[in-house]
Amino acid sequence: MLSVFLNGQFLDAADRPALLSAFDAGIQHGVGLFETMLGRYEPDPSRGDSACWVVHLEEHLERLADSARTLGLASALHLGPLGDAVLETLRRSGLRRARLRLTVTGGDLNLLASARAAGAQGPASPSRHDPTILIVAQPATEYPPAMLDRGVAVTLADTRVSPLDPTASHKTLNYWWRLRELQSAGAKGAGEALVFSVTNHLVGGCVSSAILVKGGELIVPMARGEEGAATAAPGDPARGVAPAPGARTKGVLPSATLPGVTRHALILAAEGLGILTKRRMVTIDDVLAADELLLTNSSWGVLPVARVESATIGAGTPGPVGRDLRQAWDRWCESPAP
Repeated sequence: MLSVFLNGQFLDAADRPALLSAFDAGIQHGVGLFETMLGRYEPDPSRGDSACWVVHLEEHLERLADSARTLGLASALHLGPLGDAVLETLRRSGLRRARLRLTVTGGDLNLLASARAAGAQGPASPSRHDPTILIVAQPATEYPPAMLDRGVAVTLADTRVSPLDPTASHKTLNYWWRLRELQSAGAKGAGEALVFSVTNHLVGGCVSSAILVKGGELIVPMARGEEGAATAAPGDPARGVAPAPGARTKGVLPSATLPGVTRHALILAAEGLGILTKRRMVTIDDVLAADELLLTNSSWGVLPVARVESATIGAGTPGPVGRDLRQAWDRWCESPAP
């Protein structure tokens, strides 16, 4: 069942549609952020209770709050109540496996204009302008087993992103160009499209993060906040360790790569398996020379890539590192405490 939460109220979409103001900043100007998460609900009638969890919920909320602060959407989001609302939306849906979409927009611009007009008439305490909070639970996408077991082909997106675009490494509502690139990839029989920057460095997929495997190590494009990462020599204890948040080497451009939640969790899982990680700028030559190429997000988890355009990646079949990371993802999806 579709379940909707809008600005503090739970709605049954079948009986009462969720209505947004025509003046909402998300509609008027595309001002907003979103997170997509995987939720699990396991009722137990014999005990009269249930298990309900969202994979990496706290990490998704923290990334959302960081983007909201950085881009000026909201100075602070109350993550505790927001997380409770996400879980309750999942419970009310009754879905065993759900795709949860949390959207935060700039709010009702009409209310903001009214507050400004009232303030202009005389001294008054400033009116609070709240963002719009929308949560939707719907059935999770079911991916064909062959897609995950055999890998997919991907194309190269025509669109290039700029590291100087302050919104490039955030999950904003501006996904139109990404969806167009996905449509183009699908028309060619591909499952995703790789996106590069204007400097010809890999950013990720249209809707995913990218992880390369080479010589038993992970190579990942540096994400926002990781620009200070240096490629250390073998044996250096600093190798594969993320820099302090916000650290950036002098003279290095900011990254246009989103700090993916699933990506980060899989890097930690790999470290637990003794696999080191290099964070650096990644070129198309790196991609084509990789032993494995993995695309990650919160919907499919770990998706192996067999081919980029006409070039085969590695052996053209999922490799051992991808299989190990896939098992880690499956465990998180099956347990409320990954």
